[in-house]
Amino acid sequence: MALTDADVQKQIKHMVAFIEQEANERVEEILAKGEEEFNIEKGRLVQTHRVKIMDYYEKKEKQIEQHKKIQMSQLKNQARLKVLMARDDMVTGFYQLLEPKVTIRCRQQDVDVVQAAVNKNISIYKETLKSNITVRVDQDHFLPSDICGGVEIYNSNGKIKVSNTLESRLDLVAQQMMPEIREMLFGSNPNRKFLD
Repeated sequence: MALTDADVQKQIKHMVAFIEQEANERVEEILAKGEEEFNIEKGRLVQTHRVKIMDYYEKKEKQIEQHKKIQMSQLKNQARLKVLMARDDMVTGFYQLLEPKVTIRCRQQDVDVVQAAVNKNISIYKETLKSNITVRVDQDHFLPSDICGGVEIYNSNGKIKVSNTLESRLDLVAQQMMPEIREMLFGSNPNRKFLD
């Protein structure tokens, strides 16, 4: 039985429709699979970056904690140095004055530190010089609060002063280094016989 042209066309249309349907189903499968793979890859990338971000901020947090510890340690060391400097300043001042009665002036915020240092330094002075000393921390007159620290020690009538503040020490060093600074800035002077 031979097929007519109409039957052949009908069969061809039917086959084309079947192929198109199969192709559409295959396209949908590929798209669904692609979407699924995309979501899996996206989830993997998000998780990877989330871990990286968490690691980054964890490291930052550790750095901040370490920085805090370092700062606290530095502050404690500065406080210890402040106490040691106050103690050394006082003993040096006691030795320079060699007076039985002295008055100490300091910044108002340093009174407690200075008072504690005075109590320790009196015994050091007595041991070293085998003589008594009476020390009073001046509660009426204070050094300016804008200086960096230190003490001024006066004899009993206030006419002799030993200044052991950071500013007075810097002034002393500046005067001592003036010839060196002059030479660095202007060069050596061949006419100078003495360096003062």
